[in-house]
Amino acid sequence: MLGQILAEFPGKVRLVFKDFPLEFHAGARPAAEAARCAADQGKFWQMHDYLYNHQSGENEGAFSKDNLKKFAKALGLDQSSFDSCLDTGKYTSAVQAETVAGGKAGVNGTPANFINGKLNVGALPTSQFVQLIEEALK
Repeated sequence: MLGQILAEFPGKVRLVFKDFPLEFHAGARPAAEAARCAADQGKFWQMHDYLYNHQSGENEGAFSKDNLKKFAKALGLDQSSFDSCLDTGKYTSAVQAETVAGGKAGVNGTPANFINGKLNVGALPTSQFVQLIEEALK
């Protein structure tokens, strides 16, 4: 969906991804940190997609540190660098800061999206995103 929207509005929209791990989902924060560690190696979106495609449900252990390290291996990341990043909590404070900022902006769950500063809550269909973007571009 994101690729479709970016293709439909070339040069007119910008996608900014922010972390907002849900506190009741024990693996959400480590997963967010893992995606940032993957970004250090230029593979944020690959890890992002891998995480979404390999979740087994809330609090079922899919995003344990051991599994996150296996995911990194499957993506061909430099294992030592990734493990060090995850184990040291390199991005713990950054993920926390984005979570706090999201809360202050009115986010209280996911997915949440902002289009031209306006909060839109829930998994919106692509057609609705297109309509909202078209209205914002007027």
